[in-house]
Amino acid sequence: MKRFLLKSMILKATVKQADLRYVGSITIDEDLMEKANLSENEHVLVVDRANGQRLTTYVIRGERGSGMIGMNGAAAHLIGEGDRVDIMAFIWSTEAVHPLFLEVNENNRFVRYVDEGRF
Repeated sequence: MKRFLLKSMILKATVKQADLRYVGSITIDEDLMEKANLSENEHVLVVDRANGQRLTTYVIRGERGSGMIGMNGAAAHLIGEGDRVDIMAFIWSTEAVHPLFLEVNENNRFVRYVDEGRF
């Protein structure tokens, strides 16, 4: 049976911009996309660690090395600049999945992969 399982998670990223004028989505630095095995236009769940807001959207590629995490469109009403967020991607699978957990610093630079029980 196929199950919808966590594939990867970027932990405690800092939102660098919130742009109400953009159509929608979340902008993620291309370096982080690669580390988290994310693709452009991939469906993600974003959780604001301060206010508990949860939303689903899709990924757009941000400039490599920029540290950009940007909330675009209506999502910027729920999650604002400076908020800390967790970004989760999921996959349908019939097999067990060992998800990637990425720790980033305050500038959204990759620090390390974290074991599931250590955050």
